[in-house]
Amino acid sequence: MDPIYVTGHRNPDTDSIVAAMAYAALRNALGDREYEAACLGHVSDETNIVLKKFGFQPPKRITSMFTQVRDLDFDTPPCLSTAVTVGRAWEILQQQKNISAIPVTKEDGTLYGMLSRENVASYNMERISSAVLEPVPLFNVLSVLEGKILNAAGENTDTISGELSVALPQQRENLLFNKKDSIVLCGHQPDMIRRALEMHVKCLVLCQAELSEELRELPTTTCIISTPYDAYRAARLIFQSAPVGRICRTEELVCFHMEDRLDEVKEQVLKFREHCYPILDENEKVAGVLTRYHLLRPRRKRVVLVDHNEAAQSVPGLDEAEILEIIDHHRLADIQTTNPIYVRNEPVGSTNTIIASMFQDKGLMPSDKMAGMMAAAIISDTVMFKSPTCTERDIRAAERMARIANVSLEELGKEIFSASLENRTVDELFYADYKEFHIAGYDLAVAQVTCVDSPKMLERKDEFLNLMRKAMEKDRYSMMILMLTDVLLEGTQLIYMGDDEIIHQAFGLTPKDNTLFLPGVMSRKKQVIPMLSALWG
Repeated sequence: MDPIYVTGHRNPDTDSIVAAMAYAALRNALGDREYEAACLGHVSDETNIVLKKFGFQPPKRITSMFTQVRDLDFDTPPCLSTAVTVGRAWEILQQQKNISAIPVTKEDGTLYGMLSRENVASYNMERISSAVLEPVPLFNVLSVLEGKILNAAGENTDTISGELSVALPQQRENLLFNKKDSIVLCGHQPDMIRRALEMHVKCLVLCQAELSEELRELPTTTCIISTPYDAYRAARLIFQSAPVGRICRTEELVCFHMEDRLDEVKEQVLKFREHCYPILDENEKVAGVLTRYHLLRPRRKRVVLVDHNEAAQSVPGLDEAEILEIIDHHRLADIQTTNPIYVRNEPVGSTNTIIASMFQDKGLMPSDKMAGMMAAAIISDTVMFKSPTCTERDIRAAERMARIANVSLEELGKEIFSASLENRTVDELFYADYKEFHIAGYDLAVAQVTCVDSPKMLERKDEFLNLMRKAMEKDRYSMMILMLTDVLLEGTQLIYMGDDEIIHQAFGLTPKDNTLFLPGVMSRKKQVIPMLSALWG
């Protein structure tokens, strides 16, 4: 069963990471074993502190939800070695009625060629006109003829080749075989057998006939084989002893890889119009074959969104995925679905507060370690309950989770917000909790760094402004904002790039040198974005 990914937003914070892990744990505990937590970006130092404290590893990182070749119900026919006989390959092709070609692989499993029914038919028609068997291993001939070696010369023979002749009555001299380089098929015809052995032809095939002791003892270099088939059938079967590596198509093969996107594959299929395409894995080994039929109903990746419901903040390729649920505490945004889904959106300060309620609704208690992580996530997202987004429900949920985990909320908060930020680059700080917004035709980005010493962080203002200036030029933003949210000062130092008048009108204070202190402002979603939204309409 394909996994159902539970993922937060890009540049995930602690609430986003823990919410994904907690919800996946809840669903799996209830018997839905497909749920798997995932993240879309770098896990911050703060989040790593929380994960390490409670003994968890960061969730799997995913980069897209585009439908790929691996999401198709492609066929997985047998892969043939280049040494397999044409006869054996034909049996497999007949068994695989819905497949027009099967892969032929090298010893290491990588692709050598593709064998189709047309390849086998063309080979057979060529053999009818030429009647010459090119060198093939003796074992191959014995296999297709169900034959046995009857003499010592045969035991010393490794390959068989030559012009095929079916022995006819001796009276017709013009129809007799007369070349040493021949493969002679005959029945109970002692004269023909003797002639062949005395001429030392390459191979003598006895069709439904016995070899007398007298003829068996004749000195000869001819390989003698007996077969239960009659001469007519043996003459056809012997050509099926050729290895498939000799007749399969090896040039101008169009291949796809498991990670190739479906839209790109469709373009290639329309361009080349092959009946069948080999699929290769990350090690270039053959994983299966693809036909146009497989493109009709691909399996879309399945995802549950937590802590966001905006396409710009979610995983690339979300429009190609199947969204099953949304659990969030932000404003409703622009995500659309093809079918009705379960949505739980509540005005609380942390997504983990909602998930804690869901544990309660299901009559299930999170483990002590999971509860500890959830308490830390609530503290982080509500900034030690000082954010205006914080509600009584957040406080009660955090207290309950702390009791289950037997931890102190105060000590947990100090441990989270006292994490050293001095040794991190401006890029790491700026993009650790970074979100993009599109409001009334304006494109902006707002990053937030929660700290306990914002004056120290302000010393790096020029570095931040230089980074923001380059980002604005590259991505053509209308404005970029960095919130240095100080837990102790209970306010935010705002560093911005953009129009001074917009900042003045939005917050009612006069900025100076691209900086503004906003007392009491702790929340991006409730105190910064709404102000700009109201200004821009």
